[in-house]
Amino acid sequence: MGVIHDRIARRSLTPGARLPSIRAFAETMQVSKSTVVEAYDRLAAEGAIRSRPGSGFFVAAPLAPLALAEIGPRLDHAVDPFWVSRQSLEAGADMLKPGCGWLPAEWMPVESLRRALRGIIRTAEPATLTDYGSPRGLPALRQLLARRMVERGIETAPDQILITESCTQALDLLCRFLIEPGDTVLVDDPCYFNFLALLRAHRAKVVGVPLTPAGPDLALFAQALSEHRPRLYITNSGLQNPTGASLQPSVAHRLLKLAAEHGLIVIEDDIFADFEHEPAPRLAELDGLERVIRIASCSKTLSASVRCGYIAGPRDWIDNLVDLRIAADFSSRRLSAELVLTALTDGSYRKHMEALRARLAKAMAATSRRLKGLGIEPWLDPEAGMFLWCRLPDGLDAGEVARRALGEKVVLAPGNAFSPSQTAPDFMRFNVAQCADDRVFKVLERAMRSE
Repeated sequence: MGVIHDRIARRSLTPGARLPSIRAFAETMQVSKSTVVEAYDRLAAEGAIRSRPGSGFFVAAPLAPLALAEIGPRLDHAVDPFWVSRQSLEAGADMLKPGCGWLPAEWMPVESLRRALRGIIRTAEPATLTDYGSPRGLPALRQLLARRMVERGIETAPDQILITESCTQALDLLCRFLIEPGDTVLVDDPCYFNFLALLRAHRAKVVGVPLTPAGPDLALFAQALSEHRPRLYITNSGLQNPTGASLQPSVAHRLLKLAAEHGLIVIEDDIFADFEHEPAPRLAELDGLERVIRIASCSKTLSASVRCGYIAGPRDWIDNLVDLRIAADFSSRRLSAELVLTALTDGSYRKHMEALRARLAKAMAATSRRLKGLGIEPWLDPEAGMFLWCRLPDGLDAGEVARRALGEKVVLAPGNAFSPSQTAPDFMRFNVAQCADDRVFKVLERAMRSE
């Protein structure tokens, strides 16, 4: 099959060209006729070739013309909340991605996932492989997540949890449920860029509150509550993205008091919880899931390909979110949930996370040292996690540096992609797990000197 694909791609086989007969191709490739039949069937299913009864197989429709713009990175995109996502998700295999938000594939528990997949395929009931899942999500996974939350001090029952496809879907459902176009939502400044992208899609008014190493600036937080009367506040309490900061107890207590006084609902994205060496305070823990909703997923620690997250909140809200989920998405991903459940309970996850935390600590120290050698200073030294939020030397614009680096196939994460007020033009977020290649720092240095 690969031979035919290559010949079509090189235009040595053009639309309408007749392919060798099954017998002739089998003899040429020294394989069985059944192998050729299977290969031709797959090519036909892809639309690459078509069969004419009595005449043989022929190359199908004309290929789309090659476009240079589709081969290389897009340098013309604006530095906005979509910048990092566009560049990282569309990056080719030859590109380096110190600006992306996930771990390298070789850092993930691939063998554990393979074992889980093999076990599911071998033993699962037919319905697991073919039927819709419950809109609430797999009961056994909800039980496991509730138990894990209780262990972290967050009293939770399985009926307070809704399994979602991801953290992003969780946040999307909550925005559909809680806000209307034009409502005001508070976020940290800087914050995870996809918070801004999603809120833009929901036509919300976004107000940023400056972040300190201990949490949001409480004086400005209180001022924003009085001036804008927001409906929601969306945050990471532990290992905040992009800064790596963790909420301190005194700030957490005062923040919840302000939220109660102003009728504010808090969505706490806790996707980085398992990266911590020692858990930081959680708003959900202090609040008891009354006005704080917790969302998380396994994309950072298990697999971004296996889409599985969750919402934990008040029971009556979960019931309403289930109805919304049916309307918007119909059901949960049953197979994904089974895979996550198996991977989390096969005994290897704890060892994987212990090794991962140690590996990230080494990468954090090494990356910080290399960046400081270029005059790039971390805003703080995170206690754990994968991100460093850094200020570039005076006079440098992170957006321009990122564009120059992109031209050399290195994806960086400029600060204003994370800032609702656009006050971080000289900052960048670095993923320390993606900074092992020396080329990252060589390209970065050239891009900075070109300013």
